[in-house]
Amino acid sequence: MPLPSSNPQPKSKSAGKSVTLLIALILMLTTACSNSTEQAAPAESPDPFAPTEQAAPEDEAARREAWEAQVERTRTVLGSIDRDELIGSDYTKGPKDADVVLIKFSDFECPYCAVAAANIKPFLAEHESDVLYIYKNFPLTNIHPEALPAAKAAWAAGQQDRFWLYHDGLFAFQDKLGEDYYVSLAKEMGLDMAQFERDRNSPEAQAAIDQDTKLAEALQVQGTPTFFLNEYQLPGNASPELFDQAVTELKAEIQKKPAP
Repeated sequence: MPLPSSNPQPKSKSAGKSVTLLIALILMLTTACSNSTEQAAPAESPDPFAPTEQAAPEDEAARREAWEAQVERTRTVLGSIDRDELIGSDYTKGPKDADVVLIKFSDFECPYCAVAAANIKPFLAEHESDVLYIYKNFPLTNIHPEALPAAKAAWAAGQQDRFWLYHDGLFAFQDKLGEDYYVSLAKEMGLDMAQFERDRNSPEAQAAIDQDTKLAEALQVQGTPTFFLNEYQLPGNASPELFDQAVTELKAEIQKKPAP
């Protein structure tokens, strides 16, 4: 099923507050990996609720226009995909029919993705019954030569129900990424090595990653990590508390939506 819209009509004042919160999250200065060869230095993201200097009206209008265009694009792209197609052969946590869906586009060699993976764990544990979390690969092969091999290895581990454990092992030791580590990690987990080798070198593994990349490109994802909470793009370095608050506001908006 397509994602439920969180944009009820008519909008209430409380719905406006919810959208304002999500705008604040989206407009945070983000830290991410990009295919660009010119990498920005890591920077601490500001608190989106802290006082800031008043933006010029024209700047505020331009930012809102860009945000609204992004939301509409995401709504159009994800709204045209049913739930089974959205999940595909990706690995998930949470109920497959949840109203709230959190998608992460990620790269196993991206250091910011490793930080985001650790940061989001408390949120996922708290929302394991009401949020569907989908991990999607978006390997930035221009700057991360091990991103694609690592993604294939993790996908293969998932074929033996060990994706999340393998996922954690890759992010925990990014400095070891390479053929020897992929094999040793699989052995440590007790995987059937013949099947592991077949799966990670299979056309199905490449097809799964290609499908994720195609969706990322349709959504105009610029770097990793990138999160989508239903139709809203969220910064990869948002705290678990901000994700939690965003979900609370989003669920309230969905509940206010008139029945069809």
